[in-house]
This record gives sequence, C-alpha cells and structure tokens, in this order.
Amino acid sequence: MTGTVRASGFDFFSAGELPAPNLPAAEVAAIVREHWGLDVALEPLGSQQDQNFLATAGGTPVGVVKITNPAFTAAELDAQDHAASRIAAAAPQLRIATTTRAGDGTPRSVVAETGEGPLAIRLLEYLPGGTLTGGAHLSPAVVARIGELAGHASLALAGFEHPGLDRVLQWDLRHADRVVDLLAHYHPDEAKRAMVTDAAARAWADVQAVAADLPVQAVHLDLTDDNVVCTTERGIRMPDGMIDFGDVTASWAVSELAITISSVLHHAGAEPASVLPAVRAFHGLRPLSPVEVAALWPLVVLRGAVLVVSGEQQVQIDGGANAYAAAGVEREWRMFEQATSVPSEVMTGVIADALGVPLGGRAGAPKAHRIETSPGFDPARAARLDVSITSDDVDAGAWLDPELEDRLALRALDAGASVAWLERGTPRLSASRIRSAGSTATVPTGVDVWFAEAQHLQSVGDDARLVIETTDGATILDGTVPSRQRARIRLEMPDAPRVPHLVRPEYAPGWLALTEDPAAAMGLEDAGPGTPVRGYSTTGGADASELVARRERAFAEVQEHYYAAPPRIERGWREHLVGTDGRVYLDMVNNVTPLGHGHPGLAAAVAKQLRTLNTNSRFNYGAVVEFSERLAALAPDPLDTVFLVNSGSEATDLAIRVAMAATGRRDIVSLLEAYHGWTYASDAVSTSVADNPNALATRPDWVHPIDAPNPFRGVHRGADAARYAPEAADRIRGLAASGRPPAGFIAETFSGNAGGIPLPDGYLTEVYAAVREVGGLAIADEVQAGYGRLGNWFWGFEQQGVVPDVIAVAKAAGNGYPLGAVITTREIAARYRTQGYFFSSTGGSPASSVAGLTVLDAFRDERLQQNAAETGAYLKGRLEALAERHPLIGIVHGLGLYLGVEFVRDRATLEPATEETAAICDRLLALGVIMQPTGDHQNVLKVKPPLIVTRESADFFVDMLDRVLTEGW
Repeated sequence: MTGTVRASGFDFFSAGELPAPNLPAAEVAAIVREHWGLDVALEPLGSQQDQNFLATAGGTPVGVVKITNPAFTAAELDAQDHAASRIAAAAPQLRIATTTRAGDGTPRSVVAETGEGPLAIRLLEYLPGGTLTGGAHLSPAVVARIGELAGHASLALAGFEHPGLDRVLQWDLRHADRVVDLLAHYHPDEAKRAMVTDAAARAWADVQAVAADLPVQAVHLDLTDDNVVCTTERGIRMPDGMIDFGDVTASWAVSELAITISSVLHHAGAEPASVLPAVRAFHGLRPLSPVEVAALWPLVVLRGAVLVVSGEQQVQIDGGANAYAAAGVEREWRMFEQATSVPSEVMTGVIADALGVPLGGRAGAPKAHRIETSPGFDPARAARLDVSITSDDVDAGAWLDPELEDRLALRALDAGASVAWLERGTPRLSASRIRSAGSTATVPTGVDVWFAEAQHLQSVGDDARLVIETTDGATILDGTVPSRQRARIRLEMPDAPRVPHLVRPEYAPGWLALTEDPAAAMGLEDAGPGTPVRGYSTTGGADASELVARRERAFAEVQEHYYAAPPRIERGWREHLVGTDGRVYLDMVNNVTPLGHGHPGLAAAVAKQLRTLNTNSRFNYGAVVEFSERLAALAPDPLDTVFLVNSGSEATDLAIRVAMAATGRRDIVSLLEAYHGWTYASDAVSTSVADNPNALATRPDWVHPIDAPNPFRGVHRGADAARYAPEAADRIRGLAASGRPPAGFIAETFSGNAGGIPLPDGYLTEVYAAVREVGGLAIADEVQAGYGRLGNWFWGFEQQGVVPDVIAVAKAAGNGYPLGAVITTREIAARYRTQGYFFSSTGGSPASSVAGLTVLDAFRDERLQQNAAETGAYLKGRLEALAERHPLIGIVHGLGLYLGVEFVRDRATLEPATEETAAICDRLLALGVIMQPTGDHQNVLKVKPPLIVTRESADFFVDMLDRVLTEGW
C-alpha cells in the first residue's frame, strides 16, 4: 500500500464519493448568457465526474461548457488551463482545447451560484471533428498518432510546476492499489471482483519493484480515445488534437502512455499487440527507459482495474443518472479483460523487443542448463524435423494434415534415428490454419521429441522449471517419456507464468524470453534462444521489414510492392499465401495463378522438363507444337495461328505490331482507363491514370483514346450506356475520313483495370464492325479476362458474341510461369514478315510450353471454368447482399470470378472512396485476406482469386469484408 498523501488540492481518499453536477440545461444557458453574453443551445456531453455541454449559437458550435465538480479548487483549474496553453505552445501543429476568453475581457471561468450551490463553470474552445469515442476499429496509423499525441504532451509538460498539480486523483496510477482496495466492493459480480483485485495486486507488485526509479512529472493523465480530436481528410479520420485537461496532475511520466494505450483495448479487433504502434510513436518522441518499459504493461493492467471499480462506483452513487458512466461499464471491462489476456511479463518482453530496449534479468541471456536422459540416446543419430514454411515436407498442402509431424518422426525413427525432434523458436507451418481472422499459435517455446527408446528426463540445477507434456497438454510428472510417442519439453523460468507450448508470433518475443532451449540442455544442436535456424524471425514483422529495406536498396523503386508494411510471403497453396511467421492469408486478388499456388502437377511437369531440356523455340521439339495446336483449337475460326511470348505486356505489344504490319498503318484506337502493359506499344495504348498519373498527357500521336464504356460512373450511365458504341464507331470513321484510318482497335473484352466491369451489350459488335469497315483489325486483350475467368465463357469476347482478328493472352496461361500468346489468322500472321522475323527466347521454350499444356489439362480435369461460374455467382450474390447493408458499396461489378466492389462516399454523387478503399485493404490484410484496389480512382476491390477458390473461402472473404465495414478500418 502507498502511504497517506496530503495534498493542498483535491484528495480523492478524503472526498469519498464524487457525484457529478447535474444542472438543468436551461440554468446553464442562463449562466452562459450572463457571463459570456452568448445565447446558446446546449447538448449534453458525457463525463465521469463533471458535467459538459456542447454550446451552439445559430447551429454553429461556439464552445464546450464545463461545469467542474465542486471538489476541485481554483488552483487546480488554473493548472489545467496553463497545461493546455503549454502544450499548445510546444506543439503548434496540434489543436489544443484551451479555455476561451473573449476580446472584451469576459472571463476564462466563473464561479456561479446554481441550484447545486456555487460551481466553477468554464467555456472551453470547441474543436471540430469529433473524437474516437465508441468501439470502432482503430487502424495502426490512428493508434500510432494517439501515441504521438501522448509523446508531445509528455515532452511539453516535462518541467511544468504549479500548485494546482498537488492533488490526489483516483486516476493517478501512483494510488491505484488504494483505489482498487477502496472501490472493489462496488462490483456486483464476485468472480469478476476477484479477478480485478488479484490482477491489480500482481501488477502493483511489478510496478513497486521499479517505482523508485520512475520519473515523475506533470501529465495530462486522460489522453484517451474520448479526449483526442480528429481531422477527416478524404474519408480518413486522424487524431490531431486533445481536449479535457481535468485530470492534469503530477504522476509517473510513463502513466501518460499507459493510460493512452489502455483506451485502445476496447475497440473492435483490438488486443494487447494492437497498442505497439502507439508505444513506438511515443518512444520515437520521448524515449522510454528500461524501468519505464518494465512498468508500462503493469500500469495498463492497473488502469483497467481502476476503471472497472470506479465505473461501478460512479453508476451506483449517481443513481443511474450518469448515462456516460453506465455506458462505460462494459467498455471498461473489455479494456481490463484485454489488458490481462496476456501476462505482464510477456507484454513487457514484446514491448522491449519492439523498441529494442534491453531489460536485463530474465530477458537477458539464458542461463546454461542441463537435462539428463536415462538410459540416454545418441545425439549423433538425432534427426531434426522441419515443418517450417521452407520445408519440402510441407509441400502440396501436407501441412494441413494433423498427423504430419508424427508421421515424419516415426519415419525418421524407422530409418535409425535415436530421437526425432522439432526445434524451439522456428514458426511451424503445420500448426497454422487456413481462413483465420487472426494469427494462429505457430511459434514453439520448447521442443517436441520422439525417442526411439523410452527415456527418463531430469533437470540438473534449479534455475529453470522442466515441463514435459503430452500432446493433450497433460504433464508427465515422473519425467518418463514412452518410446515412439511425442513429448513436449520446455525449460521455463521458475518464477514466470506457465508458458504455452505454441504461441502466436506477435507475442513470441515475450514468451521466449521466459524460456530456455531444451535442445541445448539435452545435447541436441543448439538453435539459440528464439533464433530460428533458417533465418526467419519468430515474428514476421521484423523479418518482413528488413527484407523491404533490402529490396529498396537493390530493386528499382518504381517496381512497387503491395501494402506499406507487407508481410514476407514465401509459400502458397491453392488460394492461400503463407508468411514467414506461419500466418496464412486468403489470396483473393491473384489472377496470375488460376490453378492456385503450389500446384503439384504443374511443379512436377515443369521440373521434369527442366531436368531434360529447356531451350528456345527455334529448335524442333514437341511441346511447343502441341501447346500451339491446343491453344489455337480453343480460339474460334478463323483464328488458327499462334505466337508465343513471355508476358501479357509482350502479348499486347506484339498484337499491336501485328495489326500495324498487316494493315501498313500506325494509328491505334484504345479505351480510356485501360492498362495493357509496360512495353513501348502496350504502354502507349494504356491510359490508366492509376498506373501512370501522366498517362493522358504522354500518349503518342498515333494513339487515339475514346471514352471508357463505364455504365456506372462514365460519361453515359445506366441505359444511356448504349451511346458508347455508336460514339466509338463514329470516332473510328472520323479518323479514317481525316486521313488517319486506324490499324486497329484494342480493348480489354471486360474492363478489368477499371474494376471488372462488363462492356455494354453489343458494344464490341458495333465497334469491331466499324474498325473493320475502315480496314483495321479488332484486337482483344484477354490477358485478364481470358481462360475461363468469366465462368460461362472461356474468352471474354464470347460474352459479347464477337470474334476478334487478334487475341492477346497471358497471366493464366502459365499459372505464373512466364508465358503469353498472340492468336490470329495465318494470313495476318504472315504479313508480320514485312517487319522482319519474330523471336522470343523463353516464349515457347520447352518448359513454358509444358507449363501451358499442364494448365490446360488442369482446366479440363479440375473443372476450373465451371468453378468460376458457380463459385463466382455465389460470391457475387453474397457481395450484393452486403451492399444492401453497407452504403459505402456503390455497386458490385463483374461476372464469374472477375468481380469488382466499388466504394463510394455518396451513392448519388458517386464520389470515389479512394482512401477508404486503401484502408479497407489494410484491415483485410490484418484479418487474413489479401486484397488490393483498382480503377482510375483506386476505389474498387479487384476480386480475382485463383479459379480453384472454394465457397468456404468466398464466405470467409465476404465475412471479413462485412466485419471491416461494420467495425471500421
């Protein structure tokens, strides 16, 4: 317990109950009129112990009227005003709610006679934009910003002294033990009350261990989600100011951050690791010392405990009149529940690791320890198993088999191993699961062993706790491990909480700091404390960020990557991608791999071909002929001749050059908002400003873009979309009449880059007729829409009921292997001779041709086109149902598994929700879904998953999107 503290100001422990003022709004309005000369309307605002109103005049906010609890002195109010002014001066980029004072000398505050006696009343500056009050999800960027605000407050208030800081508040965590003891009996639930008092006692002991070294200074002490104000820019709210200085006092400096991050914990999707961006941001401005790091999470637990008991007390003493306090009871319990969901020792280790702050003691180098085995085993014949993401043994989805580890171990024993074992610290893919909204526990804190002969294990020394468990978590008390059965072995610090055998990557640094490596203690190869042997970090974050840094040093910056902080992806299986920490993501955007990732048949076929022959297409071998024949057979008559290339860019580039050669012309008509590739010709006809902001200003004079036939947000909408085709035809005829007849017209047969938007019915029929009428060719860009993605049609142009003169295709053709094609007629292809010969080194190579053949076999054998039709229709139906409940969804575009979810801020104006779309994609990533925006406004989700995607995965995607749109992003 802390000793008795005498304060010149308010003393909570002397005051006892603290009922909030409850003046009628009319009485308050009269006081404002008398003292500030303002006629205002008042809207009640919440407060725990004061009374607040938003004052408006003529509908415009003019300030916040604060009726201070009569227990607080004038000196305390003056200290609050000075603290606000001090932060405003030190951080002018922030908005700070200072006390207003009119130019004619009207007072900052008054003491007015009221129906409840004399009360101090202030008119505070109104800061527009609202706060983060409520339970909506807070993005990492928002969490970081509130940590930054706390850092600015802490820096500004350092050295601030004032008599009004001499007060004893129930929110001052230096008195948390006394507050909990005093108020715990108010909690009506005996079990919850015990949880609070027990957790508070443990946390208080942790804080007291370092309390003497914790710096004390003036603090805001209530810089929570309720008290940070936001500016909304382009749909995204970001904190940039602070209000409510009523709790300003002197306390432990680190309390500022503890109170701030505790308020994050009740928000949707929040957990202890969610506060790390705030901790990093605070530390970046005002570095935390090792003792402050050690105290931080116990203080968060104490804050949660104080809020729970204080909230219950306030509800009872206000007799139900304080709606704000009543509404906070559930929220405060969630904060406490989250604060105690991970042991303080673990969170302290996680925070120290995130900041790079050494703690010493238990977080330092592990002690040498020994485990004796009897009768013993031969370490030279030990077989270390590998179920990490790089292991061949987890190929082809084997990691989803719950018997995989046992099967590998028994196979090793049968081959003569004395023991088979899985190391500590390296994430195990075999422990991960698909379609999970959160990470799964993949990081082992100990080792798993299978002995060829039964062994008795005994620890030597008393500096660690030897734990031996069966797979169901039962402890083997006598230390005897049966032969050929798995045992889980850990060395835990003797005074640490019990450690799970597998932990989530986010918390692995904290848990691993509480253990030693049993492998080294048993004489097996020492993998090091928490150091994975294959170079992957136990948490994916540091590993991924280091790789991004390396990428930026060696890889041209213009070659962008998805996400600002992308996970490191090193494995895929079907419609799933796997990070180095074992986290599995649902891939809903990767139309490069219609067969899915890690397809065994494709891998085997290409590997076999690479072992036998891989050269260029000028040699005579069978694969290039067979693939060309089968690809040509899939095209409608009269298209019968194939060019093979490496990519979609090369395919569209060659298609344009073929048209130019065949017609002897150079002009090309293309569509706006389109992307066709990065080579000279394919880039020339690309007009997407999302891919190139200067696209429209840098087109060569031989490219003639026409309106994108977008019936949702284009120049002609709805039924008027029928005007696009005749206008395009007129433009083509006009070019011919002006002496510049086009060589061809190129368009995606489905507006993929714009968001998976079907062309208006009959569009290509009329436009193709017009270009042929003037002697040009019709070029179909099928790079994205082709190969069955639309479900009911193999080629996108079939949906329009037309046949082009030239088809460009890639992406799906090789399932990620570099392969593209141009398909045309023998006559048109022959005219390309006027340009010389054509050659592609790897286009049509034996390996790429075999890849193409294997993909076509899989389309046939695995019914991918049918799945695109059936699962695509199901997915679109679910997305359309989602649009009925979420007005941000303007429309769901597309067919088959080529869909687009377009977000708008207003369904009438169709204002694009660009920033919201990016934020939604970031939140989906956190929930285990890979998704990216597309379209010129980057406000459309491009839903183009591998064609093997299942209904279960479609449901997971929609459920997570629903969650994001409900909880926030």
